[in-house]
Amino acid sequence: MPEHDSRRKTYRQRMQILNNLALIGQMGLSFAMPLLLCLFACHVLCARFSVGYWVYIPGFFFGLGGSFATALKVYTAVTSKNKNRQDKKTKAYNRHI
Repeated sequence: MPEHDSRRKTYRQRMQILNNLALIGQMGLSFAMPLLLCLFACHVLCARFSVGYWVYIPGFFFGLGGSFATALKVYTAVTSKNKNRQDKKTKAYNRHI
């Protein structure tokens, strides 16, 4: 019986590690993609419509703003999910409120 509990514990630890790695990957994509998309849009504006290169400056800042907004949204979703898990663990059967 104790061997079964140790297997379960190691399985939970592995799942927690994989969950954290997925979160790091999601945060990285949340930072990178809006910035890259805005810079790509600036490149298209410069190439097709002959707009000056000054367009890259506001595009860079808009991309950073989008990156931080998206990353903040992902972070708040994950922290609220973890908070809900902790709240469920602390309530006992006879204490519903």
